Formats: sequence, C-alpha cells, structure tokens
Amino acid sequence: MNLLYCGDDNIADGLIISILSLLKNVDEDMKIFVLTMTLQIHGKQYQPVSEVIIDFLNQRVKKTNPGNSVVKLDVTELFKTELPDANMETRFTPYCMLRLFADKIPELPDRILYLDNDVICRKNCSEFYYQDISNLELAGVLDHYGKWFFRNNLLKMDYINSGVLLLNLKMIRETGLFEECRALCKQKKMFMPDQSAINKLSKLKTIQTGKFNEQRKVHENTVLQHFTTSFRFFPWLHTLTVKPWQINRIHNELILFEYDDILDEYKALITNEKGC
Repeated sequence: MNLLYCGDDNIADGLIISILSLLKNVDEDMKIFVLTMTLQIHGKQYQPVSEVIIDFLNQRVKKTNPGNSVVKLDVTELFKTELPDANMETRFTPYCMLRLFADKIPELPDRILYLDNDVICRKNCSEFYYQDISNLELAGVLDHYGKWFFRNNLLKMDYINSGVLLLNLKMIRETGLFEECRALCKQKKMFMPDQSAINKLSKLKTIQTGKFNEQRKVHENTVLQHFTTSFRFFPWLHTLTVKPWQINRIHNELILFEYDDILDEYKALITNEKGC
C-alpha cells in the first residue's frame, strides 16, 4: 500500500499518530512518502519535516513489518518552478498545495492514497485503496459542509474533501489534472485553494461513502476519521477544531477514548525521542 503525506515540520505530531493508526489496522507492506520543502515568504520561514522524524518513523514502521518504509521527498526546487502566486498568503499554508505536484515526482507510484496529517485510520482501509480507478483520476468523499454550497453539477452533490484522496497518478499525468490545478492556483485566489482547484477541474472521479473520510463524528463503520473543523450549536453556535494530538481536548470535548492505545504509544514515543 502506497501512502502520501505533505507538509512542513509542524505536521510531525499528526504524522506520527496517523502512521501509528495505519500500523494498527493495515496488515500489508506500506510505503509511506512525505512531501516537504523549505520555504520563506514575506519574512516567514517554514522548515521541512526533519530527517530525525523521518528516520524515527522509518525505524518504527519497520519494527512492525520490515517491508514498511517512510521516505522523505524534498520538493523545494520543484515548488519554486510553479509558485501558486495567487494563494501564497491564504489562511492555509502553501504546503497544502504540495499534493498538486505529485504528478511531477517520478518516485511516486501510479496508485497512492493521500492523507492529511489529521486523519486517523480506524479500520483496515484496503477496501478504499483497492477500488477500481483504472479509468479515473481520483476517488474521494463528499465534504461534510462544502457539499451543500459548492458543486459543478447542479443536479447532484459532487464537492469532495481533499483530506483523503485515492490518486491515479498515471491518469492524472495523462489528463493534466494537477498541471491545470497548479495553473489555477497561480492565477486565482481561492478559499482552500488545492481543494477548490481539484473540485473545479477534476472530471474523472468517483465519490465514495462517508465512512472513508468521516469529518463529523465517528460511527461504528468509520474507516478513516478526519479531524476537521465542525459547527456546534450548544450552548451557542460556534466552530470546534480538535486535532488528534490535542489529547485532553479529544477526551474532554469530543468525549472520544477509542484511540487511547495509539495516543499512549504516541506520547511514549515522543517522550523517548525528546530524551535521546
């Protein structure tokens, strides 16, 4: 199984937890790619995911299965060739657009599952990973809120969340989807630019059931839980954002305890790593 994450050094906590959840639930060899880069924009410096974290994770995944690996791909120079100029200063960091460069990286295999670092694998995700997308660009799940407000087809909901995407890079290279997405991000400022571009331009996609990207509340059949921002109505209308590494808030605000074995290992691992 091939997996893809993207981000700077701030994704480390989520990356560890997400990968630990995969180790618990996926019983096959996994090759995990992490796209990262160094970036300075308007005086703000972003650092890549460190070699220390990658080596640390590579050792951990091989402990479970020697066939597993974690590979870092620094795409700093590649990103500079097609800067998404119109979206370099949105509320989302430029790193959210790194996945749109996947088609230009020869090391990446044709079939790969992209996950945001705030996604936890709750059950084996092989059903989603091995679906037939031979004639498609990607597979995803409707965005919990966006599906009501954005759509290309007025007759049906088709706005997907980009936090869980099964990518057919062979087809994407043939159709030029990501190339078009990068061009759009360069020219037009958008809310959630990568997700907006993918939804506007992807034509060959399949939309799967919500259990493969549960963005609101965990259910018995949830396979992948995505800790996104949600709206709450009690005691007043407000937004709530709780991430997997915010363990006290996971317990006290989401009243969620079923990932405690994963979170306990995460805490032990980072404690040991800091002590080295």
